[in-house]
Amino acid sequence: MSQRTGILLVVSGPSGSGKTTLCRRLANEGEACYSISCTTRTARPGETDGLDYHFLSREEFIAKREAGEFLESAEVHGNLYGTLKSEVADRLEQGTDVVMDLDVQGVAQVRQCEDESIRLAIVDLFVMPPNDDELLARLSGRGTDAADVIALRMKNAIEEISHWPKYSYRLLSGTQEEDYARFKSLIIVERMRVSRLSAD
Repeated sequence: MSQRTGILLVVSGPSGSGKTTLCRRLANEGEACYSISCTTRTARPGETDGLDYHFLSREEFIAKREAGEFLESAEVHGNLYGTLKSEVADRLEQGTDVVMDLDVQGVAQVRQCEDESIRLAIVDLFVMPPNDDELLARLSGRGTDAADVIALRMKNAIEEISHWPKYSYRLLSGTQEEDYARFKSLIIVERMRVSRLSAD
């Protein structure tokens, strides 16, 4: 029976694309492990350390970053975020698939990883709404945000969408069920890739 190495499915997309929902559903169905990020921000009510995030002090985070322990990291609104290599590499080696949603800068860092086993495992997907009208409708959401807030989100989303040609796969969003069926089919097909299999 052939053994295979794990897949690292990295997913990007603008706010409102549904990427996080897709990733979490895949993990909840037992198809992949959802990678838990580290952060220096304070836990919000209901969040659990080691389940939602690994909550670290700024000093702990910086020490790990300087030791080269992060696969990717960034500072957002004064807080540090990052994915530990150990959170990913050990699982891939065991043949377990890992899914993570990252912004385009985070994915660029993952692609540049010097660990060959991680580079070979990467499958990158960009999720995007079918058109600008649908994007605006999703960003407007509950209708509680001011017009200038929505306009800024729209501007940021359009800038992020411009990066989709750098990805191996693109998913044009439809209904939630259609999106998930396509999303799940991608990981099923990638499991059949001969380069992931060993004849031992």
